[in-house]
This record gives sequence, C-alpha cells and structure tokens, in this order.
Amino acid sequence: MTTQLYAQIIVDVPTMQTDQPYTYLVPAAMHGTLQPGMRVEVPFGARQVMGFVVGLAETPPEAVDKMRPISQLMDLSPVLNEELLALSQAVAQETFAFRISVLQTMLPNALKATYERVLTIVDEVSEEVQARLFRGLDQITFRVSDWSEEDIAKFAQLRRTHQIEQTIVVSDRAKPKTQLAYQLSTDIELLESAYQVLPKTAKKKAALLGFILGHLGETWRKKVLQQQVSVSDATLNQAVQANWLAKVQVEQLRDPFATTTIAPSKPLTLNTEQQHAFDQIKLSADSGQYQPFLLAGITGSGKTEVYLQAAQHVFDQGKTVLFLVPEIALTPQMVRRVKARFGAQTAVLHSGLSDGERYDEWRRIERGDVKIVVGARSAVFAPLTNLGLIIVDEEHEATYKQTDNPRYHARDVALWRGRYHQIPVILGSATPSLESRARAQRGVYQRLVLTQRAGGASLPPVTVIDMKTMLSDGPETNFSAPLLEKLKARLARGEQAVLMLNKRGFSSFVMCRDCGFVPRDPNCNLAMTLHMDSHTLKCHYCGHEEPIPTRCVNCGSSRIRYYGTGTEKVAAELAELLPDARVLRMDQDTTRKKGSMDKMLQAFGDHQADILLGTQMIAKGLDFPDVTLVGVLNADTALGLPDFHASERTFQLLTQVSGRAGRAQKAGEVIVQTFNPTHYAITYAQQHDYEGFYRQEMAVRHAGNYAPYFYTVQIQASHTEENEAAKQMFQIARWLRHRVQADVIILGPSPKPIAKLRNRYYFQIILKFKQRTGLDALLTELQNRAQKAKHGLQLSIDRDPVSFM
Repeated sequence: MTTQLYAQIIVDVPTMQTDQPYTYLVPAAMHGTLQPGMRVEVPFGARQVMGFVVGLAETPPEAVDKMRPISQLMDLSPVLNEELLALSQAVAQETFAFRISVLQTMLPNALKATYERVLTIVDEVSEEVQARLFRGLDQITFRVSDWSEEDIAKFAQLRRTHQIEQTIVVSDRAKPKTQLAYQLSTDIELLESAYQVLPKTAKKKAALLGFILGHLGETWRKKVLQQQVSVSDATLNQAVQANWLAKVQVEQLRDPFATTTIAPSKPLTLNTEQQHAFDQIKLSADSGQYQPFLLAGITGSGKTEVYLQAAQHVFDQGKTVLFLVPEIALTPQMVRRVKARFGAQTAVLHSGLSDGERYDEWRRIERGDVKIVVGARSAVFAPLTNLGLIIVDEEHEATYKQTDNPRYHARDVALWRGRYHQIPVILGSATPSLESRARAQRGVYQRLVLTQRAGGASLPPVTVIDMKTMLSDGPETNFSAPLLEKLKARLARGEQAVLMLNKRGFSSFVMCRDCGFVPRDPNCNLAMTLHMDSHTLKCHYCGHEEPIPTRCVNCGSSRIRYYGTGTEKVAAELAELLPDARVLRMDQDTTRKKGSMDKMLQAFGDHQADILLGTQMIAKGLDFPDVTLVGVLNADTALGLPDFHASERTFQLLTQVSGRAGRAQKAGEVIVQTFNPTHYAITYAQQHDYEGFYRQEMAVRHAGNYAPYFYTVQIQASHTEENEAAKQMFQIARWLRHRVQADVIILGPSPKPIAKLRNRYYFQIILKFKQRTGLDALLTELQNRAQKAKHGLQLSIDRDPVSFM
C-alpha cells in the first residue's frame, strides 16, 4: 500500500491569512517526483493558484477531510534549494514581509506565474455570441482590455445564466530561447547510396553528404553548419526531404556579453598590506569558518585585486563565489575584470538584463555551469551551491537596501548565507558604513586595512572652494573661477575630467547664499524640508513646522532661498564656457536605454570625450588612468537632506568621487565647491581622513540617539485621502505608546518629505530603541491588524531604513 504524502505549500496570495503553509494531498503519481522547492498549481477557494512546496510529510498536521490534492507540477526539479527556502523564512521575519513575496523575489521574472481567465461555452449560446465574442471557438482567453463595456456586460450575463464558465489558468512565463538546427542521419546505407547516384555537377550536395557521413547522428545549429559546409537554404531543405537531415529546435542561451571581447588578465603582485588581507581571508576559507571581514582600503588601494585572488583560491578548490556590486553602473566594469580572470565561468545578474537574459543566466547558475556570479542587489539570491566566498563591494552603499517589499538589505542576506555555509564574507569599502565600522570595533567583523594606493600612486590633493565668496563677486554660476581654470588646463594637456552634480534625494531645502546656513529643526537637529504649498519648513521626523524665513537667522542676509540645479542646465552652461570641450552627460535621462551606460563609459575610456558630467552614479568604482581632475559642483546638496545619514552620505560621496582622480601615473587633483567649507563632513573628506570623520559622526549619533547606538524602524502609511492617512497614523501612534517599553522613543506621526506620490498621501512614525526583544512581535501584530483595516489604508514597516525620503 502506498503511503499518503502531504505537502506544505505557500500559495501565491500575499495576505496575512496565507503567510503560513497550507497542507495539500500529494497524488500518487507525484510520489518520488515532488520535492521541496518546486512550484505547483493548487486549488485555492474557487480558483487555481501557483504555490511553492516548502515541506513534505507522511503525517497530516490537520483534518484530512478538508484537504485537496495538488493539481499539477510546474517544474521537473526544484527552482529553490534547501538553503534558499530557509533563507526565505528568515528574510520574511526580518523584513515584516509575506513569505510568498520573498520567494518570488528570489526568482527571475520569467519564473513568476501569470494568471489568465479562460471562458468556456458550457450551454447553448446564440450564433452571434459564438461568432463575434468567441470567434467560432468553444474557449477563449479573456482580457478586459480587449473588450468594450457592452461586451463585458454580455459576458457577465452569460456567466450569470450559466451558459459560459470562467476558470483561472496558471501559466509559466519561462520560455527557453531556441534556434533552428539539423540532426544528421545515422542511416549509412541511405547516405552512401545517395552519394553514389549524385551527378558530378551536384558539388554542394556531395560536400554536405560527405560532412554528414563524417558526423553521423550529430546535431548542428543551422548557422554553424552553413559555416562548416557552404550550402544554401534550398540545399538544406532538399536534404531534409531526402531524409539526410531532420529539422530540430535547440536551446540557445542568451548571453548578455556575447558581443563583448574581453582579453584575459593575470594576477598582479600584491603589496604587503594586500598580501596580509589575502592571507587572512585564505585562512578563514581553508578552515571552513564563518568570518566577516571589513576590508577598509582607500580609493585605488587594490581592493579588487584582493577580491579576485581570494576568489581564485576558492575557485581552485572547486567552490563557487558570489560577488555583489551596489549599482548597475558598476556592474559592466566589474564583470569585465572578473571575466578577464575567470572567463566563461562568470555569470552576471542585474536588473539591466532582459527577462530572457536574466532567466538564462539564472539557469546557468542553477545547473552549475558557472562558478562565479557578479551582480547587483538581487543577485544575493543566486542559486549557487557549494559557496566558498561572498564579496560585497562598496558595502556602505544605500542601494543594497531594497526600498519596497520585501525590504531586505543585501549585505545582511550575504552575511546570513556566509553563516549558513561557514565561509568568509568580505565587506569592502573606502568609506565603510558607521554600522560596519562599529561592528569591526566590537570584534564582530575582522578589520583589514589598505592604506597605500596600488602602483605607488598617491591620493589627490583636495581644494575646497567657498562659493559664498565666489558668488558675492559676480553672477550665479555652477563653475568657480579656479575650477574653470583647471578644466581649461586639462583640455590643453589632452587629459580628462569628471564633474559630479550631487542630486541625491528629491527633497527641497533652503540655504543662505552668504553664510551657508540651512534651517534645522530644534528637536532633531536635522535639515527641514521646504513645502511651497503651505509656505513652511517641516521636520519629517517629529512634525515641527515653521514659516519659510525671509532673512537668515544666522547672518541676517536676505539671500536665503531654494537650492538645486540639474545636469541639463550644467551641460548647457559648460557648452557656453568651454565650447571646444567634448562633454558626456550621464544621468537617469541619458542612461535609460539598455547598454547605454556601458557604451558611455567605454567611449570615455577611449577618449571620445574630455569631460564626464554626471550624478552620483559616476562617483565610485570607475577607473580611468587619464582622469586627472575631479570637480564636485555642489557638495552641500546631501547635507540639506532631512536624514540623520546626511553627513555620512556626503563624506562617503566626496571621498569616493575624489578617488576617481590620479589613479595611474598622472597626478590627480580634486576641486570641491561648497557653501559650507567648515562642515566636518567636507573637511574630513578634504583630508581623506575616514577615522577622524568616524569618531566625530559617532559622537553626533550618540548625542542624537541614532544608529548604530539605536535601532530604527520606520512605519509608513498611505491613503488616497490625506485626513484618513493622518487619522489612522495617530491611532497607530496611540496604540504603540500604550504597548511599548518606556525606553522606546516614538517620533511623529508626520508627513513624509515626499508627502504625496501617485495620488496617495504618506505619513510616517519613527521608532528608536536599544533592545529588539518583544518589539518584533508587537510590530508583527501591528502589520496583521493593518491587513484588516478598511478604507484603503496601506501600511509598511521598514527596519533600519537607509533613507527617510
């Protein structure tokens, strides 16, 4: 007698009730085939939905008479392994997300199910309905957008009278790309007799037959076959008719780097500091112990070479490597360096790929065809097995945090996977996040330091230009006289320059043009946000509000006004000031087209432009030997954001962009334009002094009860009605105050800096606390209560947010 099996399944319905697995009966035909990690189609209520199998058991956890059988399998093998299933549970709990949302995030878009409504005639209908609505068929796929309101009403009437029925069909979007190929015959007798009767003039056919006889039974892609034997399509078709060949479709993996030629590279000689770092990482890898390393190396110190040699060591042991970079902008350059070292063993995963390319790269990884994966944030879920090393480059970057559900941080997921596999995890940065640096100080991470630039290059001198004095002497401009002079000098010498316009965030703020003063909230000591609709400045942490000043309270000047400019405006001014300069503008508008960013960077590297003008996407990771000048046009923008990370982000950005200059034999120089030349974030960046900045910023964080001394949680609610959103949030704040410990600080509720988006109004509450014990359960309860809320309220909970915009 066959033992009955029961499957635990997470269904594709993201609500509170479905966050725990449902139990389904496993049909006897699926015994021995069904495994955890597979996708299945199951009945759920009156419809069919996709689900993930997360467990199998022989004992049912609940009453058997209520269970229904699985409808069908969607996979022949698991799409998620045991590790990723366990990880999905951990991420769901950490991010207050539904587990189905996490499971979907782990897979490429092509593996996400789609649901189609199918209408079937089940009773007699009129000839007009049969011909016009059903197009002479008994069954059609129904899409609302295809029909008029009158037609939809008719379908609804037919369904009410039970003349038609509607079913939901689950379909898989994953479609391997195929191309035409030919399978060569194995019938020697047929081929030889055909060869003997060929006329002497049929030279092409003779050549084709000779090739087939030498490769019996093999399958050749059409293009490759025609390269081997120069025959026309007509000759191939005649060969098919004669049974010499058979047409078949073979899979063609989409390669995002198919048209890119990358020359192989060899390992470089490590200096003493690099060798020490490599030895420590190697020791951890060889001993099979989990160890996070904070590789703190100044810009240009050769962190990437340490990564590559550590990866080579692990690769030589037959293990796999996961290599994360923070942005798509950095992926092409890093992929080139990794591919140059590891060749075809490298796969790439990031959102810039088409769904088909991403699906094929994912399958190469899942099948074990590659050992090295390079990618941005979501690549942290790559289905690698036998992991030996994880590298998180530029670990401080905010882009590692997913800003919508599930709000995971790739760095935290990487550390979880490192602990699971008991392997080293390298967190690399020239400007580590304060949280990581503090963990290294406490011994949670092992700190490795690189203080010298590779190849003997030196850090570039940084000159800070006080724009207050510049603008007092003349008209408003984005270019100070010293920066303009140095740009002209570089153009004359045939060298290159990088100009960065700091546009991080969407917030508007006011600043005094004479003294650089930015109005701050007296409670939180954070820059306040400008609201032109109400003519007020607001703090979006505690709700403090005051009128927009007409005079600076610091110096009495009337030149206090909105601050901001765009790359297009700067490019136009640059064209007037330096008409002979070839300028490449890199921002979101110019890099929307697929592959455009990589082409721009290659063009700049090939000296097709003299000046690269861009936003913060050009600040890090780029390595051009002829860039000898870096100009920061507006160092103050990030300082004006209503976020306690503002000083840290400014220091990191200035340090990173300064590191683009003088990376090879030619000396570099950096010009920083600012209205706040004495701000500690700017003065420490000028001195390339990370440790000095770290000590001062930690003191500021300690005084303000901010991370890493306190945990932070942002509760965000939105509604189409502003009053309803505010009312609900005040009720949530009252509910929390009656339940949290006395040492939990509650700020708000207050409108978010971007208070209205896509016709919804956003409010937030900030919680600050030292102990997580008990609060997670309370926040989970709040999330569950919000599920039952009426009137269209949407609520989200974000642990340790990287931005409060």
